[in-house]
Amino acid sequence: MSFKLELLQHAGSFKTRGAFANLLMRNIPKAGVVAASGGNHGAAVAYAAMKLGIPAKIFVPSISSPVKIQRIRDCGAELVVGGDRYADALAASEAWVAQSGALAVHAFDQRETLLGQGTIGLELEEQVPDLDTLLVSVGGGGLIGGIAAWYGRRVRVIGVEPEASPRSTMCSHLDVRRFRANIVVTPAKGESVRETDWLGGTLIFGDGPNVPKLRTNVAIDRCVMITIDPRIRRAILRSFDGSLKILTMRLASAARPRQSG
Repeated sequence: MSFKLELLQHAGSFKTRGAFANLLMRNIPKAGVVAASGGNHGAAVAYAAMKLGIPAKIFVPSISSPVKIQRIRDCGAELVVGGDRYADALAASEAWVAQSGALAVHAFDQRETLLGQGTIGLELEEQVPDLDTLLVSVGGGGLIGGIAAWYGRRVRVIGVEPEASPRSTMCSHLDVRRFRANIVVTPAKGESVRETDWLGGTLIFGDGPNVPKLRTNVAIDRCVMITIDPRIRRAILRSFDGSLKILTMRLASAARPRQSG
């Protein structure tokens, strides 16, 4: 079993990949970039913008983690905290785009975002060449969409989502299953579906703001929702916290310049 520890990525998550892909591949106006986020995407865009010298304005809801809010501030981005939900932050960011002409960097609903997240698949294929099944955490769908686009049908890709996650995400909106080498998508009640060409395949678009884009010529085997027993969750947190501290100390030791004797 192998793990891809994206929590050690710059800005703390895989979303930094998509942020850099957007800022490096798209034309950036003088007004800079803007993003709406629950925390991780905003931190990623703020970090990429800081490294590339691009003005950034990040909108987050009031429920965002204080740690992630501070991470955004530390990167020098202009931060706007308001509203109780991600949808409120998204609406505010869209209003700012219309007013300022800044470039919107979407957390998952953007071609370059999917391309950036898909680099995880490229690295995994190099690092774990005998991989046959890949479990991918699912939220908006940008991560699993990018990874599945890279692998095509070479491995089984299974989306995993916690049962307690917001009901605006992939497992609750879409019934995704393999059928005759295609992805069959059943929209949630009240949503329509349309298709458009993308990278030689077909994207599925839903009307819902958090419905992911998926190519019909890539295989997502299934999406499952999981329930974690509170006792197991506490044990994982304690074990993970200790392991992370040990890993951090080892990395710091390895990076420390050696003194000649």
